[in-house]
Amino acid sequence: EVQLVESGGGLVQPGGSLRLSCAASGFTFSSYAMSWVRQAPGKGLEWVSGINSGGGSTFYGDSVKGRFTISRDNAKNTVYLQMNSLKPEDTAVYSCAAAQYYSTLRNPNAYDYWGQGTQVTVSS
Repeated sequence: EVQLVESGGGLVQPGGSLRLSCAASGFTFSSYAMSWVRQAPGKGLEWVSGINSGGGSTFYGDSVKGRFTISRDNAKNTVYLQMNSLKPEDTAVYSCAAAQYYSTLRNPNAYDYWGQGTQVTVSS
């Protein structure tokens, strides 16, 4: 059974940090590109960050560039999102997703697997 399980969300004050993790199982994690996406209440999906299968290429959405860092550990079948300098507008459900090709990460139809998401709330 394929699983993507996110963890690490929670309530944090503006300016704070969180590290999200996404543990994968049931497929060859090291062969897949991975993304973090988020959805705020009443809004559509926003692509936050992506990383290729080997970890050498990454991209970030303009709203998080310079504050968030994506990484992966293929030995642990896990992708991470380090989030610093958090803002109230970062409040959303964050999900990870797996696609076969890095070049297709911005295409919502390209993803084979999705996680359930973890809530991140930035508030004082």
